[in-house]
Amino acid sequence: MTALAGAERAAVARPGRRAFGGGLRRLVLHGTLVILMLIWLLPTIGLFVNSFRSSADITASGWWTALFPPTGLTLDSYAKVLGQTDIGSGFINSLFITIPATIIPIFVAAFAAYAFSWMNFPFRNGLFVAVVGLLVVPLQTTFIPILQAYGKLNIAGEFLTVWLAHAGYGLPFAIYLLRNFMGSLPKEVFESAAIDGASPVTSFFRLALPMSVPAIAALAIFQFLFVWNDLLVAFIYLGSVRPENLPMTVQINNLVNQFGAGWELLGPAAFLSMALPLAVFFALQRYFVRGITGGAVKG
Repeated sequence: MTALAGAERAAVARPGRRAFGGGLRRLVLHGTLVILMLIWLLPTIGLFVNSFRSSADITASGWWTALFPPTGLTLDSYAKVLGQTDIGSGFINSLFITIPATIIPIFVAAFAAYAFSWMNFPFRNGLFVAVVGLLVVPLQTTFIPILQAYGKLNIAGEFLTVWLAHAGYGLPFAIYLLRNFMGSLPKEVFESAAIDGASPVTSFFRLALPMSVPAIAALAIFQFLFVWNDLLVAFIYLGSVRPENLPMTVQINNLVNQFGAGWELLGPAAFLSMALPLAVFFALQRYFVRGITGGAVKG
């Protein structure tokens, strides 16, 4: 009886020890994640605090001193960025560049991904491998031939040049992501639609497209952030021909002149440029993980 009672007590105690061990592991994991998050956010927090300080205060002391009174925080830098620079026109130009440069590659990639997933045609797999292989081509190698082509077409410096360039640079990844997602959709759905007499176009618009909304939303986030934050492509295709069409990133880069004056305006300008991408991300974040992982198993 004594041995039996001891075994019963041990059996009761083991779940308690396992629960305690699991709770301790979760505590350590969450604590580690919080520490890593703080380390990751620390430079951004410092830049944000300094964006409300004068250049003299930034030079004299570290950003953490502004967390204690007297803080010396001011909105002068934000007022100067908004009132004395071309950031406002750059913001409009960025919108005019980013929205079409996001819609065009997604629209084209959706058709291509459906064809690669559910339509049979010669060299389908070879063409898909060739398209995905374009991901390894550095975009810098394309600048000179594309600029020459734009010059021959007399469209150099127009917004159309940046739309086409970003569409071309974004299509390989867009096709790869959407093809993997669409290829993982239930085959039975498309077979039933074909039996009922649905054409490939009908199946695309009524089945594939609605079921691929998470992947399309995730792709829209990627493409929007890439185009919005782009400096090099816009500067190459617009900077030397149509300076009035330059986006916000180039305008921010121009805040600092060749002698280094105006560097204190970079912080406020950077956070103004971050507002819209953050809003887009938070608006579509519920689709983000589903869209990225939806086609991860099927290649």
